[in-house]
Amino acid sequence: ELDALIEAAEAGDTAATADLADRMSGMLEFGTAGLRGALGAGPNRMNRSVVIRAAAGLTAYLQLSRPEPFVVIGFDARTNSDVFARDTCAVVVAAGGRAALMPRTLPTPVLAYAVRLLGADAGVMVTASHNPPQDNGYKVYLGDGSQIVPPADSEISACIAAVGPLASIPQSDDYRTLDNAVVDAYV
Repeated sequence: ELDALIEAAEAGDTAATADLADRMSGMLEFGTAGLRGALGAGPNRMNRSVVIRAAAGLTAYLQLSRPEPFVVIGFDARTNSDVFARDTCAVVVAAGGRAALMPRTLPTPVLAYAVRLLGADAGVMVTASHNPPQDNGYKVYLGDGSQIVPPADSEISACIAAVGPLASIPQSDDYRTLDNAVVDAYV
């Protein structure tokens, strides 16, 4: 993807040049709603690299108060939501936490409910909510099932910024996938 943009930019395509500059203009910012942005390559887009770094930073933040945090992860039907959810589980577990993946695509309120029901320390919902279909996002909920607010957002952002190289972030597939019991309880 980036190679094609670079080639087009070198050939004088101004739109490709602008797109490339935007993709590389910095890291996608983590804020009160977590992360949201267009899917694509580059640090200013939603992709596996950005999500893995966010998961490592979130886990480090949670470990400031609990050495083995428990995180529930949900996802919607957008492109790569399930991949980003599994990546998050893999990072949490490899860092010493516990992770539970929701059983299938579900709406955001089910994730918020699951955080409270299961006594999780946090939850992540992979969704861009009302953003355009070419976007995706990463919404973080704390243990009471509420979306993060200041100062937690900036504290998590600082932990993400402190994450080392992507290749140094361990991953494990030793997480569990929930069954429909949490959905039935919600209904």
